[in-house]
Amino acid sequence: MAAETTAQGGRSPAEQKELVARYAVDDLFERGLLLPGMKLGLGTGSTAMPAVRRVAELLAEGKLPGLRGVPTSFQTSIACEELGIPTFSMNSREIGGALDLAIDGADEVSPQGHLIKGGGAALLLEKIVAYNASRFVIVADSSKEAASLGTGFALPVEVIPEARVSVMKALEKLGAQAVLREGVRKAGPVVTDNGNLILDCRWKALEGGRSPIDPASLEGEINRIVGVVENGFFTKNPPRVYLARADGSVETRDFGN
Repeated sequence: MAAETTAQGGRSPAEQKELVARYAVDDLFERGLLLPGMKLGLGTGSTAMPAVRRVAELLAEGKLPGLRGVPTSFQTSIACEELGIPTFSMNSREIGGALDLAIDGADEVSPQGHLIKGGGAALLLEKIVAYNASRFVIVADSSKEAASLGTGFALPVEVIPEARVSVMKALEKLGAQAVLREGVRKAGPVVTDNGNLILDCRWKALEGGRSPIDPASLEGEINRIVGVVENGFFTKNPPRVYLARADGSVETRDFGN
């Protein structure tokens, strides 16, 4: 894993998100990793949105002609419409089920480069995009760093509504405490863009705060439960991670991607 840090002055938390997103897009462009004509996956959430806006600015400046975007949620699709980014589905002929690059945020990043994603309930399409991209990039602020996964930020598991109870029981057998995610300013549970429900799962930390689970193996084990659509562990496509620090610096980590 390679790492480098670039300082750019102190920033507030909101400014850190804007800083890291714009810095990452500009760095990718300058390194020749974001090019005209690319098939680009565009993420969801409060850190991914500034990255989407910066991509739109480069497109408007004529620096990314022919760019083809694949959004990961309704939120991102609407943003792309408003910003003038041409969008396609993964199934479009122009995309052919594969992407050159995907840029997204994360809810937690471990020292191994493993992720938890899905705080915005968009994990299914986010994973389809991330796992079918030749290069996967994460933008995040320092609060997203975690010594281990599974005991802090809840792991989201997207399930078919009819399988809610049976999947919860199966997750409990894996040691998780699973709860149905409830809507905010909406009565009842969160319903995903795909019409499914979200179970949020946590494991009890071991002595010293260590996690009792291995995300890489548990990712597949959870997906084998009947009724599970997808879960928020991202371990199969090691990302390039851009992390904003409280002092306003940006650290870049490469986990083999």
